[in-house]
Amino acid sequence: MIKTFFSLLGFAFLTQQMSAQTDSIASTHELKNVTVKATNGIKSKYRVDNADIIGQGQLIRAACCNLGESFTTNPSVDVSYSDAATGAKQIKLLGLSGTYVQMLTENIPNLRGASLPYSLGYVPGPWMQSIQVSKGASSVKNGYESTTGQINIEFLKPQGTDGVRANVYQDSELKTEVNLDGSIHLNDRLSTATLLHFENRQMDHDGNGDGFMDMPKLRQYNLMHRWAYVSPRWISQLMVRGLHDEREGGQSRKHMAASSSEPLYSTSVKTNRYEMQWKNGFTLNADHNTSIALMLHGSWHDADNMFGKTQYNVTQKNGYAQLMFETDITEKHNISVGASLNHDYYDERFNPLGTLPKAESKVTKETTPGLYAQYTYKLGEKLTVMPGVRWDHSNLYGSFFTPRLHIKYSPSNIVTLRTSVGKGYRSPHALAENVTLLASGREIVIDPDLKQEEAWNMGASLGFNIPIFGKNLELNAEYYYTDFKHQMIMNFDGANGEHTLSFENLKGKSYSHTFQVDATYSLFNGMSATAAFRLNDVKCTYDGNLRQKPLTSRYKGLLTLSYKTPLELWQFDVTGQLNGGGELYDQSSYPAYFQLQAQVTREFHNFSLYLGGENLTNYKIDNPILHSHHPWSAAFDATQVWGPLTGAMAYVGIRFKLEKL
Repeated sequence: MIKTFFSLLGFAFLTQQMSAQTDSIASTHELKNVTVKATNGIKSKYRVDNADIIGQGQLIRAACCNLGESFTTNPSVDVSYSDAATGAKQIKLLGLSGTYVQMLTENIPNLRGASLPYSLGYVPGPWMQSIQVSKGASSVKNGYESTTGQINIEFLKPQGTDGVRANVYQDSELKTEVNLDGSIHLNDRLSTATLLHFENRQMDHDGNGDGFMDMPKLRQYNLMHRWAYVSPRWISQLMVRGLHDEREGGQSRKHMAASSSEPLYSTSVKTNRYEMQWKNGFTLNADHNTSIALMLHGSWHDADNMFGKTQYNVTQKNGYAQLMFETDITEKHNISVGASLNHDYYDERFNPLGTLPKAESKVTKETTPGLYAQYTYKLGEKLTVMPGVRWDHSNLYGSFFTPRLHIKYSPSNIVTLRTSVGKGYRSPHALAENVTLLASGREIVIDPDLKQEEAWNMGASLGFNIPIFGKNLELNAEYYYTDFKHQMIMNFDGANGEHTLSFENLKGKSYSHTFQVDATYSLFNGMSATAAFRLNDVKCTYDGNLRQKPLTSRYKGLLTLSYKTPLELWQFDVTGQLNGGGELYDQSSYPAYFQLQAQVTREFHNFSLYLGGENLTNYKIDNPILHSHHPWSAAFDATQVWGPLTGAMAYVGIRFKLEKL
């Protein structure tokens, strides 16, 4: 594998001279179109919310195999492994779990409930056009579920570039990925696109010698097909998608003693997911930006999970519809009103530790119609005030109101102040959303009367755009506070006894304080740097005691450097992360650690070659699985993961594009 890496790197150097001649000749031709790519994340000056926009220019600075690997250079979002058995990743925003982040695909709520534990691996990186990360209370247009923010994913559009693109990736852990997408413009208004993704890793590797695979065997097939019709007054987009995902992990056969009398502990996750999405927008009056839109989305998600002897299978069916009307009353006043309907159906089958002759079955149905209104006042680019309110009614939890307010004030081109406050609600699903916690020997205890989660979020950010030596220094400082009124907490080894996991209602306080500063500056032509530092104070009440939330780092530092040569033939990217320490379930501490990753990219006429490495400091947890040699005991635990599971990893890949000009 290492020989392959150096061979490809040598090929890049050998072809540099020939390609440089070709590129210099091509540069003298008349440009037929211009493509603008953002190298760093963009904090929009005009948006009223505090949002980071991650474009393709930033996505390709790392391997970015999927959504979970897209936030490497973003200081706001933390990504970590949820356990040491399934390879699932989870995000944290404002110091809190990703369950409190509303996930959107093209501004439609998605990747919720049963799809949440592995959702970061369901979105291939090459499929994404951009990601918008909005922190704090978000717009009421997209529903009531956003508590700490929203992450919206924009996929490649059929009406975009007409052509074919491919991406092939291979790493030193023998993980292979192949992505292929193509779009065709059938005429001036109608276009279609197909996106394909294949992912495979069948390596049985146990680098720390604990008898368990460091990463599970993985195979995924992912397909999306899209249609787009764009006319002056009507825009319609249709998307259908199918996914099959298999993960097999547990004890490694080749590292287990042949004389062991215990059966092997294995994990298996098999998922099938299907989606359909249809968006329609009609312009009624272009002069006043008056429009009406209808958005429909449906999904069917089926997952079979096995952790040792524990079986948990879940089927979730979801239907979502939204009708919205928006108009500019005057140049300063805008109004948006709408109605939505969300329906969730959960069929859960749970057989803990294989002790029951038949799995316990539970069916949950929740239907939630809602109405919203949002008003926006704009005084040029100086002041924006946006209050909004929602009313929703759940057949399980009754009626509830969601008020939210955003204010943006820019007294000059140098300073921008943003403030926000609002509520968020969420319907908890203990096992469906936290299935990876079954990778332990704990007894599961679920409160039969879990309340709807409810929290206030408020915050402010102050941004500066300061010209220094002919270049702009982008400086940002922000603070957010989240206060829970009702919350489903996960209590490990608590009042219900040692080796238990209790899903129960919050009894006491639960809150999160986060403070972050970050700066971006171009040191010289082609060279940019981003530095950030964040403090987290996240506490929750367990058995009457207010203490630090387990597995939550107290601070994070980030430094990214990116350099492009004058002709942009070569690009060099380096990212360093300092992850602060925290507490485990028993309140013992884990240390801070530093990670480093780097990538080199060589651009050619129709393709680019990239070579890189992750976790180059080779830091990993010594003992990620507690009692790994006694997996059938109650003390077995693969869920206390606070750092990297594997050491240094190298990868190589090629991106190819053949576009019609």
